[in-house]
Amino acid sequence: MTDAQESRSARRLELARKAFKEFSLQCFWSWPEDAEITEETIPSIVRGLRLHGGHRGYKLAAELCR
Repeated sequence: MTDAQESRSARRLELARKAFKEFSLQCFWSWPEDAEITEETIPSIVRGLRLHGGHRGYKLAAELCR
């Protein structure tokens, strides 16, 4: 992986972790509070944000998909 790809991946992961914390009660209420957010869980984060996150959640989901 190149430095640019690693940097993009790290930013995406950080955004997913922040979104999980911000929307935990609204979108991820059934997940454990201390769930480990990894690259593999990002699609589930995106799905939850799109379904239950309202306008802001949908925008964050779009950002995670870039």
